[in-house]
Amino acid sequence: MNLTLYTAIDRIGLGLAVILEFLGPLAVALAGSRRRIDLACALAAAAAVVVLTRPRPSTDYFGIGLALLAAVCWGCYILLNRTVGERLPGLQGSAAAAAVSGLLYLPVGAVVLWLHQPTVGALLCALAAGVLSSAVPFLADLLALRRVPAHFFGVFMSVNPVFASLAGMLVLGQHLELASWVAIAVIVTANAVAVGAAANRSKGKTA
Repeated sequence: MNLTLYTAIDRIGLGLAVILEFLGPLAVALAGSRRRIDLACALAAAAAVVVLTRPRPSTDYFGIGLALLAAVCWGCYILLNRTVGERLPGLQGSAAAAAVSGLLYLPVGAVVLWLHQPTVGALLCALAAGVLSSAVPFLADLLALRRVPAHFFGVFMSVNPVFASLAGMLVLGQHLELASWVAIAVIVTANAVAVGAAANRSKGKTA
């Protein structure tokens, strides 16, 4: 998930990559529903994606494809992480997942380090990035998904595209067009409405 996202960010910018990845949690919120409000949310989000990915001379379709692949990974991650959190006590699930992931990437990391000798500063930055972008958020997600339903988790994550776009603009100088900001607002709103409707249905069933 992170590998495809980071590569997408390098090609299409932080804001666009994160908003496309955000379609994963939105799909989780809409999956299996046949209600009109959820259908409207799905159509609104689809229209917003068309606006974001509309053909332009500088359009990087490979980068867009990587961001969409990250979206698929994120949707699967939410569902799998919640299942692991329910079935395994403590931090066993997170530790096991980290160990398996580390073993899978060990050969790749060894080759990269052999071909490109890193500096001490680069290694420290890589360590900090690994902790802040993987270990800490994955652990926080696992603990959160034990306590809240998956659709609530989608609402909490709905601010990510906005923060990412603002960070891209303020820190990296990656400015989005007005149409792209409107599309981002539509996708975030569609997610919030879909998750809110799901929460109301859950309350109705338990009442």
